[in-house]
This record gives sequence, structure tokens and C-alpha cells, in this order.
Amino acid sequence: MKHCYSLLAVTFCLFVNGEAFAKKSKIVKHIKQDIEYLASDSLEGRRAATEGEQKAAAYIELQYKSKQIPPYRGSYQHPFQFTYGREIAPATKMVIGNETMKLKEDAFPMSFSGNTKSTLKSNILPDVLEAGDIWLIALYTEKDDANDAHFDYEKSMSDRAKEAQKQGASAVIFYDNIGSKYAPSFNKHTEMDMLDFTVAFISHDVYQKHIFNKKEGVPIELNIAIRKSEFTGTNVAAYIDNKAKYTAVIGAHFDHLGYGEPGSSLYAGKDKQVHNGADDNASGTAGLLQMAKWVKKDKLKNYNYLFVNFSAEELGLLGSKAFVKDMKLDSNTIAYMINMDMIGRLNDSTHALTIGGVGTSPRWGEFVKAAKKDFKVALDSSGIGPSDHTSFYQVGIPVLFLFTGLHTDYHKPSDDADKINYKGEVMVLKYGYSIVKALDKKHEKIPFTTTKQSTVGKVRFKVTLGIMPDYSFSDGGVRVDGVSDDRPAQKAGIKAGDVIIQLGDIKVSGMQSYMEALSKFKSGQTVKVTVLRNGKPVEMQLTF
Repeated sequence: MKHCYSLLAVTFCLFVNGEAFAKKSKIVKHIKQDIEYLASDSLEGRRAATEGEQKAAAYIELQYKSKQIPPYRGSYQHPFQFTYGREIAPATKMVIGNETMKLKEDAFPMSFSGNTKSTLKSNILPDVLEAGDIWLIALYTEKDDANDAHFDYEKSMSDRAKEAQKQGASAVIFYDNIGSKYAPSFNKHTEMDMLDFTVAFISHDVYQKHIFNKKEGVPIELNIAIRKSEFTGTNVAAYIDNKAKYTAVIGAHFDHLGYGEPGSSLYAGKDKQVHNGADDNASGTAGLLQMAKWVKKDKLKNYNYLFVNFSAEELGLLGSKAFVKDMKLDSNTIAYMINMDMIGRLNDSTHALTIGGVGTSPRWGEFVKAAKKDFKVALDSSGIGPSDHTSFYQVGIPVLFLFTGLHTDYHKPSDDADKINYKGEVMVLKYGYSIVKALDKKHEKIPFTTTKQSTVGKVRFKVTLGIMPDYSFSDGGVRVDGVSDDRPAQKAGIKAGDVIIQLGDIKVSGMQSYMEALSKFKSGQTVKVTVLRNGKPVEMQLTF
């Protein structure tokens, strides 16, 4: 009888463990299927506002439909407009020596150039610098610069053009006087501040044909128009409406870098390659779909549940910012937000898991404690970080951020589906879902607390203001997206929405001049800061 009981127990244990293994294998299969599609070459890196992004959005929508999870506010797909970079407008025309230039090949305005509202025409000699004329200036003062891949021609041209403007130039055209191995190009994602007068470039071939040895000078006509590049991205959202007082938001971004064009690629090769972004962030996207399936299956009902797949995260959290703004989400109705970004590379040895946002609510402490049973936990208390939870924190919503860490394939073409730790991702998802289930039992409004800004992954200066800049803003100055408590900006009275236009004696016309300004100041120094608030200048004293 004793042996019979033991046999039954073993059989029962094998049955239970086998059933658990089968369930886990099935989950792994579904997650693997989602990631392999989203990170396939056919989606071309899912860059925001591309056909690949649209294919991914359509796939995500199909998954919600198959799980019978309804759309949010009548639609799964929620388009949003955004500005990213600059482009040469069709009205642009450059005529040199009575020949119309082929833009971007023969000649082109620099992307930081101002626009000319009327045609400029004159007979110009190179390096004859008279007030009121267009100045033709040799780009290279040192021959070695022409063959130096690291020569910063944009900064050189910008600095010299500013000085030329002070001396009376009506416009500046730089010419390749040597025949550079690394010729300038139109950089649509330039970090240079836009100037208020024209700066252009002409190639070595044009210089040789139309300018070199032309003692009588050369006629030049310029009509320059640089405009912002406007795009449409698409967020995807599904919603379980339980008629509850509060809504829980679970999110992940699904866009990536395309072929690396946004400038964030860490790929050092020269050939063009798709950046598939399996971990960043097909892993979080697949995880979100699985979370939605669990919430639906378990009939969690004490919150409404909003599942949001964000686009344009890689361009500066643009999709989540637009979603929060367009849907008017705030702390009055949203209980909390959980964000999953790069959760597919759990280390099998260390089980290292970063949990961000833990300082945004005292409620998170118990869940952090629970995580330490299965993970080696690294904590980041800040609600501001390099992912979409930041957009929710900035409107007073408690957030949690799950992240398994950086790796050598980050932002490279090698971030592929075969490198995902699928069983490890399931561990992370089960932990995240345990939080969702536990909170549903309480169905309370999670208390919110403000936090200091995280310094993880940020550029460091001798001093900081303690603001979150709006990297999509390009109308002059630096617009403040958020202000960290107990930091210089907050103490001085700077508010979200202000546009910083001057720090001390330094005019701030964009991110470049803002960063240059910060490098000039020291801790303890007090300066006057000027911001535009509702279109009107406001001055205040700020101490670093």
C-alpha cells in the first residue's frame, strides 16, 4: 500500500510537471513566432513611418483580433504626425555660371541653412569678401582635412558662416577646393542649430568648371528652402473595458531602426543592412501580446486594461508622447503603467533584471522584493528613462519598467531572433503578470511619487539643469518636456512646456547650442536663464 501511494504521487507529480512544461512550451512557441516575424528581413527594421512599420502594425492588430480583444476607441491603429529631420524643399534652386545645379550632387544648401525668401544674384569671385555679397569660401584650410574622415565639416562651416554673417555676408557658399575623399552631404538629421541666413556647398567638379580661374567672377542665383520632414507614425492599441473606475496600461514599442538611418545605429560596417531589433523591441511586443492573452483568459475585471504598442520610440518616445496627449491620458483615470523594453536577453547564469520606476509609487516595493526570489535585481527609482514609460510618468502616472539589459548586439544588424532567450523571456513575463494580477485584486488608484532623473545612459556634463528635453522640437530653443524635482531647473521655476532660449550670455537656438552652453558653466555658478512661456519671454535666476 505504501509503495502504491508513492507510485501514485510520482505519477501525479509527473502529470502536473508535464502539464506545466507543455504550457510553457506553448507560450515559448507563440512568443518565438511573434518575434521571428517582427524581426524578419521582410519588415526591414520596422522604422517608424515606413512600410515595415505598417506591416508590423497590421500583424499586431491581427493578433489582438485573434485573441478577441477589442480595439481602443473604435480603432486598433492610431496614426500620429511627427517631425523628424529636415529636407530640401522643391522650391530650392541653385544656378552657378548660368547652369542649374543638380541638388545633392553638384551643390546643395546645408541642412542648418536658413531660407532665402527672394532670389540672390551677383557676379562673385572666390575669397573676395565684400559686405552685402555672397561669399565664396574655400572649405579646406588644411589639405589633411580633406582626407580626414573625422573632419567635422558641419561645425566648421557653421562657425565660419556665423562669423561671415557678422562681417556682412549676405550668404556663404563653401566650395571643395581640394577634391575631398569625404565630401560633405546633406545631413537631414543634423544636430547643428538652424541659422537665419543661407549656407550652401558646391562640389570640387563644379568649382573646377565654373569658378577656378574665372577672373571676371561667376553669376550665382540662390533660392533656398529648407523645411521640416513630416511623417505619419502608427500606434496600435487594444482595450478590455470592464466599466471600472481606473485603467491599467501595459505597453511596449514595436518600431526599430530600419536600415540604421536614424543615426542611433552602432554598426560599424559600410554595407547597408537591416536592423531587425529582435530584442529591441520585438521581445517586448511579443511579451505584450502574451500579457493581453493572459488578462483576457483570466478575466481580470477590477481595472480596465489598455494594451498599447508604440511606434517612433527610437526617434525620441514620439509615439507614446502623442498617444498620451491625443488620448488625454492622465492620473485621474490611469492607475499605473508597465512598460516592457528589451526583455529577451535574460542571462541564464545571473538572471539579471533591471526594474525601473520603482520610486514612482510606494506600492512597488513589495513586488521588487518578490522579484529577488528569481532574479538578480538592479533597481532604478526614476520615472524618467530611455523608454516609453517616461511619457506616462510625466503626467503623474506611476510606472514600472522591465528590462533585461544591454548586450553587444544592441542597435546592430545582429540583434536577431535566434539570440533571444525565450524561456528567460517567459520568466520575465510571468513576473510582470504576477504584478498585474496582484494589483487587480486591490483595484485601487496606485499612489504616485515624483523621482529624481536617472543618469543611466545619459550624456554627462559638469552641470545639468534637470530637464527632459523634447528632441522632436525644432522651432528654435530647447523645449522642456519634464522637470526633475529638487534640480536647478525646478528650483529656478522652469516648467514643462517652457522653451529655453538663453543661458547666461549664450543664446540657445537648439540642442547643439544648449549642450555647448552647459559645458561652459560650473557647479555653484548662478546665471540668468530666459525661457519662452506661452510665447512670452520670462527671465529667472538659476544656480547650477
